Amino acid sequence: MLKIQNLTATVDDGAKTILNGLSLSVPAGEVHAIMGPNGAGKSTLSYVLTGRDGYDVTDGTVTLDGDDLLDMEPEERAAKGVFLSFQYPLEIPGVPTLTFLRTAMNAQRKARGEEPISAPDFMKRAKSLAKDLKIKAEMLRRPLNVGFSGGEKKRMEIFQMMMLEPRFIVMDETDSGLDVDALRIVADGVNALRSPDRGILIITHYQRLLDYIVPDAVHVLSSGAIKASGDADFAKRLETEGYDAYA
Repeated sequence: MLKIQNLTATVDDGAKTILNGLSLSVPAGEVHAIMGPNGAGKSTLSYVLTGRDGYDVTDGTVTLDGDDLLDMEPEERAAKGVFLSFQYPLEIPGVPTLTFLRTAMNAQRKARGEEPISAPDFMKRAKSLAKDLKIKAEMLRRPLNVGFSGGEKKRMEIFQMMMLEPRFIVMDETDSGLDVDALRIVADGVNALRSPDRGILIITHYQRLLDYIVPDAVHVLSSGAIKASGDADFAKRLETEGYDAYA
């Protein structure tokens, strides 16, 4: 599924290297977690994968299902099935949540040569998923994320993710700022999307999210490269021992 080889990325017109020869493979059907200290390059990796401006790839390759991801525009990556759950979800005043989401879904469907989703089918699915995630109908009618708490924004992102059904999910510190109840709801949504043909990459500082979403592999990212990998128990050791050994 996702294969990263020797990825090097810079910012500030090449003045600063953030990712430095990073290699990583996430097979279909697996959930991988990346942990590491502040400034290691975790969020930069998520931005490079999704095509955010301001990051220059100077070496390496990234492929999804064999296709060159780096050669695609951000909207093409989204149509390909790449989804990023932001650490700090954006607010879009004046744009109702359901309008935003249906527009996004139909734009992706059009790019894939599929028919647009009908309004009745869209609403039926939206209401069902909102109920599962304990999202009130009133929230869906409000402008996207405007006036939402941190937990509500994260829950809304999981709602968008479940509606879009992406092929590959990147979660950038989605657990940041969540209380225990919200964390469980978010984790339940992610676990519901685990499937043999979907990959998930979770970026997190803390092990607590991985109590609810048990990963197939855990990787330490430090100084822009993967320094060590292990199973789910590895995350618990990292929580206790810290990252100094991988600096």
